[in-house]
Amino acid sequence: MKYIDTLKEGMHVSTVYLCKTKQIALTKAGKEYGNLILQDKTGTVDAKIWDLGSPGICNFEAMDYVCVEADVTVFQNTNQLNVKRIRKAEEGEYVPADYLPVSKKDIGRMYMELTGYISTLKNAKLRALAASFFIDDKDFAKAFQFHSAAKSVHHGFVGGLLEHTLSVVKMSDFFAGQYPMINRDLLLTAAMFHDIGKLKELSTFPENDYTDAGQLLGHIVIGSQMISDRIRQIPDFPAKLGAELIHCILAHHGELEYGSPKKPALLEALALNFADNADAKMETMMEALQSGGENMGWLGFNRFLDSNIRRTGE
Repeated sequence: MKYIDTLKEGMHVSTVYLCKTKQIALTKAGKEYGNLILQDKTGTVDAKIWDLGSPGICNFEAMDYVCVEADVTVFQNTNQLNVKRIRKAEEGEYVPADYLPVSKKDIGRMYMELTGYISTLKNAKLRALAASFFIDDKDFAKAFQFHSAAKSVHHGFVGGLLEHTLSVVKMSDFFAGQYPMINRDLLLTAAMFHDIGKLKELSTFPENDYTDAGQLLGHIVIGSQMISDRIRQIPDFPAKLGAELIHCILAHHGELEYGSPKKPALLEALALNFADNADAKMETMMEALQSGGENMGWLGFNRFLDSNIRRTGE
């Protein structure tokens, strides 16, 4: 099998990939062509079927495993497959685990590290709330460790939600130590919870796509609802503390145009926004640089970073 992260210009590949998306588009001349995103556990690659009428092009759909024969080309400094033949793969021709992108970090160890922060919370109500999700709720814990943090922008892999959340918690802990006015318990609890709505916003792998609830509500609203529902199960949970925690979740994207119903009004909400944005942007750039392979030149404009990017010179 030729893994996507090993592809180089000029290669001819004959292997099985997961067809993540399939669209029929038109060239400038008005000719139809197939526009695909193919995936394995190392990442995704754009693929084109320029001759849809070729006898080697058989019927298949998005989310099918497909046998592909293609040439590796480069378009805008990124690998692309020029598909010559493609068909739906049969059972036995692939192992599903080879097609799920997975965190390069140890998922079990990351989860232990994340839950370790719960015991450091001095506020008994916040500690009980966090434990009710991450320790006591086994179904939640299992799903949280498997889920991604995004469809494609950053941490879009198995364990991605956990990896991102742990990074945000670590940065939040740094902020709390650097700025004593911060309520550490509130900030760290909000950091642990800030993206739990993604468990319902995005479907599980291999689809990893937006659900109806994700499209209609989004993870910020969903997560706020999940936390509010659980707070009501904890006796005598302070209303003011609950409102402050929910505010941090609602404001963690920082700006209304980025999907936050509220802008940060608390120091902890501001710190959470910075930590979340920093980790998301760093991972987005690292993933973009990795997709460029060994290319040391400019990789072109990245719409998520709003900049033309390249690797640092040696």
